[in-house]
Amino acid sequence: MARRYLLEFEKPLVELEKQIEQIRELARDSEVDVSQQLLQLETLAARRREEIFQALTPAQKIQVARHPHRPSTLDFIQMFCEDWVELHGDRSGSDDKALIGGIGRIGQRAVMLIGQQKGRDTKENVARNFGMATPGGYRKALRLMEHADRFKLPILTFIDTPGAYAGLLAEEQGQGEAIAVNLREMFRLRVPVIATVIGEGGSGGALGIGVADRLLMFEHSVYTVASPEACASILWRDAAKAPEAAAALKITGSDLLNLGVVDEVLPEPAGGNNWAPLSAGEVLRDAIERHLDELTRLSTDRLLEARYRKFRAMGRVIESRDSETEKSA
Repeated sequence: MARRYLLEFEKPLVELEKQIEQIRELARDSEVDVSQQLLQLETLAARRREEIFQALTPAQKIQVARHPHRPSTLDFIQMFCEDWVELHGDRSGSDDKALIGGIGRIGQRAVMLIGQQKGRDTKENVARNFGMATPGGYRKALRLMEHADRFKLPILTFIDTPGAYAGLLAEEQGQGEAIAVNLREMFRLRVPVIATVIGEGGSGGALGIGVADRLLMFEHSVYTVASPEACASILWRDAAKAPEAAAALKITGSDLLNLGVVDEVLPEPAGGNNWAPLSAGEVLRDAIERHLDELTRLSTDRLLEARYRKFRAMGRVIESRDSETEKSA
């Protein structure tokens, strides 16, 4: 049996899982009935796992969001999308493997699917540039979105990146401009756009495909203006203070729902999506279909107006009473 990748805070479950595996081997090698004992231990392990994951700190949620076995964009597409055909290239000489896209069907509805793609191991991560897209990736995404707009295909984007690639070559090729153009053009799309943060949503790299009519987010995903490590290095010049930065940044689903940044937080199985990926796929498909049903009922004018108002309402400054008192004094 392959060993499961365990996060630091999951270590208390190791002993229980060992006992469960030993009892299973005993049951295979003998005729002793251990079903009752096995059920008790599995129930205890499930309860402890649920307790652990219900009390995760923002820093721990980042670890779950970065879990190497967490379902990726391609995993979700293969789970619930039929007739998937990947489309390549930005038509300017680049085909970024960190950002993928193509046409598929969900039920009877044709859709355009676009998302960042990480790898499972080091070799695959290098090939996918760890999910960090270059300017060519964002230009490819825009090309596909314009194609969807032309043929009236709803757009589904899947966000899972630590950020856009920040290398010298990417800057020379216009990384900031490519993301900025995507932000502007996504407001003009005349078709419904649904974005889902399936893992790590970092910085402008996430925003480059994140202007949407509905922004969904999995329970243990994170969505942030900068990684906690980068934030801690900037503010305190100490990356070790990343846990404090994670708490201050308000990067979790519950925080962002309260702030009006995301529209829905999708529940995850106890243990995270990596524990039961098929269950996660069903949850995501149901949410996408529900929101698409609502959005497709809107006229184009109402869709564009609602999208504008959604983002216009973000970023309001909330001043404390002390500040207001000082101003009036």
